Amino acid sequence: METDKKPDEAKEASEPAQSAPADALEKTNEELGQSAASETAVNADGSTAKDGKPAKKLNPLKQFLKRFNVYLLLFVLVVLVAVVVAAVGYLNGKKTPKTPSANSQTLSADTLKQLANSDATVGDTGQTLTIQGNAIFSGQVLVRSDLNVAGTIKLGNELNVPNLTVANTSNLSTAQANTLQVAQGSTFQGTVTIQHDLNVGGTASFSGPIVAAQITVTTLTMSGNAQLNVPNHIGFPGASPGRQIFPNVLGAGGSASVNGSDNTGTVNINTGSGPTAGCFITMTFNRPFASTPHVLISPVGIGAGQTQYYVNRSTTTLSICTANTPPANSVMAYDYFITD
Repeated sequence: METDKKPDEAKEASEPAQSAPADALEKTNEELGQSAASETAVNADGSTAKDGKPAKKLNPLKQFLKRFNVYLLLFVLVVLVAVVVAAVGYLNGKKTPKTPSANSQTLSADTLKQLANSDATVGDTGQTLTIQGNAIFSGQVLVRSDLNVAGTIKLGNELNVPNLTVANTSNLSTAQANTLQVAQGSTFQGTVTIQHDLNVGGTASFSGPIVAAQITVTTLTMSGNAQLNVPNHIGFPGASPGRQIFPNVLGAGGSASVNGSDNTGTVNINTGSGPTAGCFITMTFNRPFASTPHVLISPVGIGAGQTQYYVNRSTTTLSICTANTPPANSVMAYDYFITD
């Protein structure tokens, strides 16, 4: 009996398998996807099992790459590129730059002849014109950029420059300047000759002697233990002051004159007949004194010595007088010295 049932059971077991393709044709796509998902299981280690059977395990490297974030890989790549660029820039900065070399070009004799009769441009800014021999420029020479001279510059005539800047020491044998401005200290080790006026706006200090043909000052002040030594004559030049004479004192035919300046000079007196006591002359200063001046009078000659002379003084005038009757028909004089 059991042997009879076995063929039947085998037939029944084979019928579902034979009918599966027919049923699959009748199912929709969604039903097929759900049945496939139910038949496939995922193990904990990432391997899949189908119909309960364990699938083959994936390669560990593939699992790592599968789980690794793609954006993190891009970030690491960008960082590596930046590090490489920075390293290349740093190494290039350490290198010593090469000095650019200019191309040289030699002019032949024929080329120089052509240049003598024409206006031509030779070469460009990257080339150098080398002249082995001497060069003579009959006309003007214009340098549009810097002029570097390795040797000595010798000028047979004047040098006209609007602005001259000397960065280091300059030795000038003979220099002439219309206007010379020195911002800092200036030292002259040799003799300084000034052929025109010297105007000093501030204080002038001289440690040695001053030799000058003429010095004109408004005020000369000597301080401390200063000593004024004048080995030669002292003069007080200037215009003669105005004068007013008194004929009744001089007498008939008498006269008076002034030879000198406001500070020093001589008053010449010629008395006539019948002179009287009083003031011979009154002088008016060209420039008034700041205060009543000090006056020194010295009589010249016997006639002047016989008079009892005196003065009347103010900031603007000086009168020379006598207290007694002067000798008649006499030539006399009075020297005067006036100071503040």
